[in-house]
Amino acid sequence: MLSDPSAKYRPFPQIDLPNRQWPERTITKAPRWLSTDMRDGNQALIDPMDTEKKQRIFDLLVKIGVKEIEVGFPSAGATEFDYIAGLVQSGRIPDDVVIQVLTQARQDLIGKSFESLKGAKRAIVHLYNAVSPAWRQVVFNLDRAGVKAIAVQGAKWLRDEAAKQPDTDWHFEYSPETFSTAELDFSLEVCEAVMDVLLPTPKRPIIFNLPATIEAATPNIYADQIEWFGNHIRNRDAVVISLHPHNDRGTGVAAAELGLMAGGDRIEGCLFGNGERTGNCDLVTLALNMYTQGLSPGLDFSDIDEVIQTVEYCTQLPVHQRHAYAGELVFTAFSGSHQDAIKKGFVAQEQRNDGLWNVPYLPIDPADLGRSYEAVIRVNSQSGKGGVAWVLEQDKGFKLPKRLQAHFSTVVQALADESSRELHAADIWEAFASCYRLEGAQQISLGDYQESKAANGERIFSGKISVDGAARSVSGRGNGLISSVLAALKEACGISLDIEDYTEHAIGHGTNVKAAAYVECRTPEGKIIWGVGVDEDVATASVRAVLSAANGMAF
Repeated sequence: MLSDPSAKYRPFPQIDLPNRQWPERTITKAPRWLSTDMRDGNQALIDPMDTEKKQRIFDLLVKIGVKEIEVGFPSAGATEFDYIAGLVQSGRIPDDVVIQVLTQARQDLIGKSFESLKGAKRAIVHLYNAVSPAWRQVVFNLDRAGVKAIAVQGAKWLRDEAAKQPDTDWHFEYSPETFSTAELDFSLEVCEAVMDVLLPTPKRPIIFNLPATIEAATPNIYADQIEWFGNHIRNRDAVVISLHPHNDRGTGVAAAELGLMAGGDRIEGCLFGNGERTGNCDLVTLALNMYTQGLSPGLDFSDIDEVIQTVEYCTQLPVHQRHAYAGELVFTAFSGSHQDAIKKGFVAQEQRNDGLWNVPYLPIDPADLGRSYEAVIRVNSQSGKGGVAWVLEQDKGFKLPKRLQAHFSTVVQALADESSRELHAADIWEAFASCYRLEGAQQISLGDYQESKAANGERIFSGKISVDGAARSVSGRGNGLISSVLAALKEACGISLDIEDYTEHAIGHGTNVKAAAYVECRTPEGKIIWGVGVDEDVATASVRAVLSAANGMAF
């Protein structure tokens, strides 16, 4: 890299728009959506989609609600032409969906494009030619008049070919390609020359696609360009302004949002931003950005995983794990502080009755996209007590007291450090059951017991416990069941514990409900011992929790 990049590169010039309005606007309605996955997206693939994959992506786009689909470049070759012609004849295009094809401004290519659409009920033919100085001077070696003449002649061929098939409801789109790096006055001049040929009306408007073919400036510059064009194009009510941002600077979605604020009516892009070079505008991200602002985008991503699977299969390109909204890990927290905030957010969400979503770190409810809450918090060496507690609650229904969360998190932390990997729910449960003696061998285990009440009001615990496999009868007295169990343990086994805290809660619902009990105990030496018990009966769960603590002391 150069130590002084200004010797080679120049900042993009500002747009003369002193009274710009777009910064004060908000997006209040969804745009018209045009998917170019099957054209721009397809031509960006190392191995272009075959007929079967094209049909799968088309069906997906229809399913999620896209109403305008650019299905290909019919003059590019037999595969493209045959698929488009076959789609038209198949009857698989819904009445509320219009297909679009792209063509350069050449008579033979335009003729081929109309031929592929023969028999279509409705179709858009998209004509383009580049207009910026670099293309005029380097690629075409033409002046402004020569480039405008290409567009005008192309428009005439569109008009004439459409007249040959009057049974189809034809619509036209024109792109001054490389609009983002062209002079605004020249883009306007070319577009108005095309209008003079195609004669759009408010009832049959022309689509002017204004692409950021090369994203060469910050998104606010693109918005200025769009607002300037909208302010100056004549017969604005007979024009649909379509935006086609690319992502060379990584701000394609931002450019699309600001372009809509600046007067754009329509968005062209691809699912997950697939497209040439760094990609097109990401329709998924853009639509869900709107959704999180309370605005229905008119596209349905309620099963985001199906969308991902189909796109990955058809394109052979993976959706990144950190891709906005869709990535496998975007709703996942490993950090302890993040996990604690999310866990508290879910608790508060359950307690509120306003229905509004307000969970820290999660701008959208994962359930709205078909994602489960189980994957929101995952545990590794970076995780904290809140994350561990969340996983246990979601997986097994245990709602650990805060001090028990802190106690058990040290166990999980040691396990994560030792294994150097993410811990799954099964790993955490195995560690929990082992640490608090819920499964496996117990030095002290419970047999039959009964509780009774003495004349003086004391509670009497009597029953059998097994100590190292040998059954023995025990009894004890106290002011409650737990204290009488502690008295019995001290009498029979010499185990002395004091209760610091006790909590309990139900696990499950209906006939399958169980009780979980937690006891925090202190030894005569001041050491804290935790016990956990589970049983269909809440009293028995509390007894098991005391024995769990006794086992912890005994071991």
